[in-house]
Amino acid sequence: MNTEQPNNPLHGKTLESILVYLVENYGWEEMGNRIPINCFRNDPSIKSSLAFLRKTPWARQKVEDLYVRASRM
Repeated sequence: MNTEQPNNPLHGKTLESILVYLVENYGWEEMGNRIPINCFRNDPSIKSSLAFLRKTPWARQKVEDLYVRASRM
């Protein structure tokens, strides 16, 4: 087991796995309510959301923060 970042809940998680987890738990509509960005509100898909999040650091940070909060529940 890799223990370089034992307290980092994002360690070893891909952006895609984080997004899939959130969509499975919240759905696209709730994701768009919690993080009001077009890729969650207008014809959302994993592929289009990943493309946007990979080039938009502030939006990716919001998704990662939501994942950290959600995964602690």
